[in-house]
Amino acid sequence: MKNFQLTGYDYYSSRRDMEVISKIVDALKAILEEDKHAVQPLFLKISENLILNIARKVVQEKKKTFLIGITGESASGKTVFVDNTIKACVKEKKEGIYTVIRCDDYYRDTSKELQEAGSYEALFKTGFSFDTPNAIDLSLMKEHLLELKSFRTITSPKYDFVTCVSDPNGDVKHPAKVVLTEGLYVLNSGLAEIMDVKVYVFTPLEVIKERWYKRAALRGKTGKAADLQFQDVNRTAQEYIRPNYQIADAVINGLVSQEYIQQITDKIFNALKNIDY
Repeated sequence: MKNFQLTGYDYYSSRRDMEVISKIVDALKAILEEDKHAVQPLFLKISENLILNIARKVVQEKKKTFLIGITGESASGKTVFVDNTIKACVKEKKEGIYTVIRCDDYYRDTSKELQEAGSYEALFKTGFSFDTPNAIDLSLMKEHLLELKSFRTITSPKYDFVTCVSDPNGDVKHPAKVVLTEGLYVLNSGLAEIMDVKVYVFTPLEVIKERWYKRAALRGKTGKAADLQFQDVNRTAQEYIRPNYQIADAVINGLVSQEYIQQITDKIFNALKNIDY
């Protein structure tokens, strides 16, 4: 009798889960269909099973951390996308909804190399590159992400792009329902495997170049030093970043406005929030 009751409960629970999953899938598909007709749609590509996988995780893995990896070329718009997604999360006004891990914080300390070279231009002429996976402590980053997925608090380092100093005592990051991680190499081998959703931000090269030079100036790189680094940025992107377009579950349009990103992410969060599960 006990086994029969358990089987009956499991059947009801499974059937109820499938009904809720179906509602989430329909709601998300409706949002994506609307987005498809925008002048600048946010989503350029969605893998066949992504929506169903998200719905299943939301319903059947409620107590697990949802790890989203967002990559793209330098200045493609990764940070803008993450920051505007966060604004949708913040409206919930609850702790433990999201945590952000940024690849930029995990750059290795190269202040000594910069001081010895005397300038960025001299440093780049030695063949030094900030734009390969070796420039970032991806092992530590992966360790921290797995700690967060195991509901343990971590302290991320903090990197200064002007002095190249890495401070190991950066920001305390707490476990959360959603962990957003963004950066150049978050979908590279070793990290892609632990992501629940893999996102690639696509932006045309001419737009990337304009954005990149503006940001480089803010970080103390101008003139020849900026030219040398951008050449390296373009070369290494071809080898290390652009191939991740193929493995991404979703490709995001890096040209959309911040307002539109918020609008779509708001609709997604509201759709999930308003379904009773």
